[in-house]
Amino acid sequence: MGIRKEKQQAGGNHVDSKDSTQSSLLRRALEWILDDQMFADFRAHGNTKWMPRYLVALAVLTAWSDKPRLTDAFDKAKRLSLHMFGQVAVGTFQGMMRALATCTGSLLPLLWLRLHALMEQVGAEHYRIGKWLPLATDGSRFTAPRTQSNENAFAAKNFGKGRKAQSRRKWKNKKKRSKKLCEPVKPQVWLTLMWHMGLKLPWCWKTGPSTSSERHHMIEMLQTQKFPENTLFCCDAGFVGYELWKAIVDAGHSFLIRVGGNVQLLKNLGHVRTGDGVVYLWPNAVARRRQEPLLLRLIEVRGERGTMWLVTNVLRERELSTAALQRLYPLRWGVELQFRTAKQTFGRGKLRSRKAEHAVAELDWSLAALAMVQLLAIREQIKLDEPPEQTSVSQALRAIRYAMENWHEPACGEETLTSRLQSATKDEYERTSSKTSRYRANYKDAPSATKPIIRQATRKQKEAYRALFLAP
Repeated sequence: MGIRKEKQQAGGNHVDSKDSTQSSLLRRALEWILDDQMFADFRAHGNTKWMPRYLVALAVLTAWSDKPRLTDAFDKAKRLSLHMFGQVAVGTFQGMMRALATCTGSLLPLLWLRLHALMEQVGAEHYRIGKWLPLATDGSRFTAPRTQSNENAFAAKNFGKGRKAQSRRKWKNKKKRSKKLCEPVKPQVWLTLMWHMGLKLPWCWKTGPSTSSERHHMIEMLQTQKFPENTLFCCDAGFVGYELWKAIVDAGHSFLIRVGGNVQLLKNLGHVRTGDGVVYLWPNAVARRRQEPLLLRLIEVRGERGTMWLVTNVLRERELSTAALQRLYPLRWGVELQFRTAKQTFGRGKLRSRKAEHAVAELDWSLAALAMVQLLAIREQIKLDEPPEQTSVSQALRAIRYAMENWHEPACGEETLTSRLQSATKDEYERTSSKTSRYRANYKDAPSATKPIIRQATRKQKEAYRALFLAP
């Protein structure tokens, strides 16, 4: 008998009685997350008849369904909600989408707060790495149907009409010149996601049109969301700039960000010791506005894939050592896998809603439903000492969908939702051959960001720096 099997039997399923059905276990799992108190501060419109708890449950069940059409998924979720809770929030698919489009902005932050509390409760040993609560941030696009509503809301304006796009007119080859300049891209929703690096779970997110800036999204989330003490934001080379880094510092948090040739830093600007990698970020425009420079620590990290440069506002080595950041930063890559999970495993690479406001609501509640699947699986597996990185989201989702499909059948033994979630882990075999395809191009997978530009502070900059701090 395998070690994991022995742990499952030792852990037992004491909460699953012999007369439990799949639907009762699924209801119990939903009620564990969607408790009565989490929506106490929600204020609905005076004519609203539905309860927020049951609207969220209906939206999550719809997102969990494997039906390819949204209306079919809603019908299945409606029947399940009526059976499990004895009521359904709204009776029609259009009614649910209108309610979500109107109230998601109020409901989603309340759900995030509940998920954050459960994450700390369930995975306390993975909630922080050292003293830090590490959050990776990155962005990606999700395609929406090509409808007038989606194109107006999400597509890039005047696509293909720029100077470079029109240059084909000057080509000498008449055959190529006669071809259409370019096809308009499909409307896409931009998603900026904050992701917990220890528990491998989404933390919060923001959506916008395909031309959105992930840096601006992050600044907005810093201004609207509350983050725990000693939060450390880990980002790639796209999250640079004085405005973003100053927003993180002003919010009382820390960052660890990879930099390249798109960043210019100064050294020997002030009276701080320069032997420990201390540098300054002080763009000329910022200096003219008489704003303070940012004092940073630059670290060079050498690895098998090459050399990369990281900056952080944590200046003391004892608070964030080089060894610690070498362990932390590679974990940031997991946010890319979260995007792949949402698009491929969960099937949200292409959204299905034809209205823009419905497409945003579909993406928001798909991510919320996916986070709930992952949290339910992690809760059961941590009881068996399985780390969060061993969770198989595809198997956990299959366990949820099995309970939805066989909701009327009794659940006992290995057929319970608990047992299936405990078994939803990655294979433990050791790979003996390379995963690289034989037809893959032979190139070095090295970091693309070059070394940041580091300049000596000029006499004029030093004088402006002294004048800034000596001014009354």
